[in-house]
Amino acid sequence: MKFSYTTLLDYPLADSMEMIKTADELGYYACYAADETWHKDLWLLYAAAADKTKNVRFGPNLSSVYLREPTLICQALATLDEMTGGRAEGVISCGNFGMLTQYGVDWKTIKPFSRVKEAHEIMRTFLDDGAITYDGEFHRYNGLFTFARPVQEHLPLYIGAMRGPKSMQLAGEVSDGVHSALGYNKAWYDYVVDNVKIGAERAGRDWKTLDVAAWCVTTVGPDSEKAKTAARAIVTFYLSSQPDEQFEAHGIDPDETKAIVEVLGKGDLDKAYEMTTPEIADKLSIAGTPEECVAQIKEIESAGVNHMILCVTDPYILKLFAQRDVDVPDVQGQLRLIAEEVMPAFSTAGVTS
Repeated sequence: MKFSYTTLLDYPLADSMEMIKTADELGYYACYAADETWHKDLWLLYAAAADKTKNVRFGPNLSSVYLREPTLICQALATLDEMTGGRAEGVISCGNFGMLTQYGVDWKTIKPFSRVKEAHEIMRTFLDDGAITYDGEFHRYNGLFTFARPVQEHLPLYIGAMRGPKSMQLAGEVSDGVHSALGYNKAWYDYVVDNVKIGAERAGRDWKTLDVAAWCVTTVGPDSEKAKTAARAIVTFYLSSQPDEQFEAHGIDPDETKAIVEVLGKGDLDKAYEMTTPEIADKLSIAGTPEECVAQIKEIESAGVNHMILCVTDPYILKLFAQRDVDVPDVQGQLRLIAEEVMPAFSTAGVTS
């Protein structure tokens, strides 16, 4: 099992840099961040972190191939790969549907699966060959080339998938793996892995060689109740990003979550928090003492997940997002707690390559 840290780039940049350095020192596999307008720019921060770290890998988790042209994502990845000495990788999808709405885009009209499939083919070619001629449904190139070349012989490129099943099967068939966000139980990851297997078998590949990652809201602390309270506040904000299929897999009525999202959209944070019951929050987060979090991750691992990507919730983010004060460790404190008391419970914890 690999452990990575994903950050919301809403902290002062100096603080984010210290978090990245801590993750590197503790042996986390990668630092990821969403390539979204809502947050500060990950490309600039990770470039600045390149010579301040030794082993940790960097990349977007994820970058939208609708908002960013695929070959330009390749250019950025290749440049970051050179700066880090071969430590870049990327995750792509059509992006956060909530953010697309703010751009006036209805995701149902942009053929998300076809778009991601085409973008992956383009990006794999451009990363590997440095040039492309292509006539597709969404993109056309006539001898486009670049001098931005990765240091790695094969820069890993993953597909982000939350709804499926076609995107999960595509990941198994053509990519280096799948990163699935906001799933927290074996039932959901059985679904993910089963579909990755279908795609891998179609292409004659061994699915166990692929990166099968779970991106999870996480709060770890010595006080179980406080950690769960912190996670609950952030879970409320992520409900609008989750598909009905995911709620159903976790035993949650999608209509109940829609009512919460509607209240949140009106700016009533307190009411939205109260409507997000502890039962909902427990089902949609990894939170509690290290021992409790180990048990939750073991369940996810049993489905075939081999990579945990932990979105750590701390007092700064809670205050910024939810206007709540909860006494839990800060990001660096939680990264240390996870490294010392969670990762050792897994056979290959702390791998750096």
